[in-house]
Amino acid sequence: MKKLYLIVAAMCILGGNAIFLGAADAKPTDAEREKMLKEFKRIPLNTTEGDAMMLRILVQAHNSQRGVEVGTATGYGAIQMGIGFERTGGKLITVDIDPKMVAATRENLKKFGLEKTVTVVEGDALQVLPKLEGTFDFVFIDALKRDYLKYFKALEPKLRRGAVIVADNVIKSERDMMDFLAYFKDNPAYDSVTIRASMEKDDGMLVIYKVR
Repeated sequence: MKKLYLIVAAMCILGGNAIFLGAADAKPTDAEREKMLKEFKRIPLNTTEGDAMMLRILVQAHNSQRGVEVGTATGYGAIQMGIGFERTGGKLITVDIDPKMVAATRENLKKFGLEKTVTVVEGDALQVLPKLEGTFDFVFIDALKRDYLKYFKALEPKLRRGAVIVADNVIKSERDMMDFLAYFKDNPAYDSVTIRASMEKDDGMLVIYKVR
């Protein structure tokens, strides 16, 4: 009888621990994530709230499956896009050269339960992007402005037909990316338009669609 009692007690303890561990590992709910996003301490390098939501919507509307973000900061944009990719069943790779930014982003993604959806790669994007394997259908560029065309050229051979590319800061930093902007002007392989999803930074994003 005593032996049976000990077995039952052990099962209860283990069961309780399993429940506890499961709760600890559980992802935040949608409502909890939205609250966390509202309370997210953004830095000037982060995408604005409105622009980040536009990115999430684009990912979802396009049913994107494989995406790349160039320039991570602390991961606010990656989190918003990550939610979109989680819903489409896709994956996002985000690249940043700053170890502190990479560490902060990984920690933030873990808090949001998105570490399996978003992969953070530390390194110089001009070296990392050419080495990425496979094809991609979504790209967000928000890093060194003068290198936008170089980033894009590194990814262009990997882009699927119908891919969506978004480039940030194309109004205020126009002079620093003239070659990039000129590449898409009257280019029959791409449709493009400048949009302002947020007036917080008084800037805009170029949204590009790969026609063929």
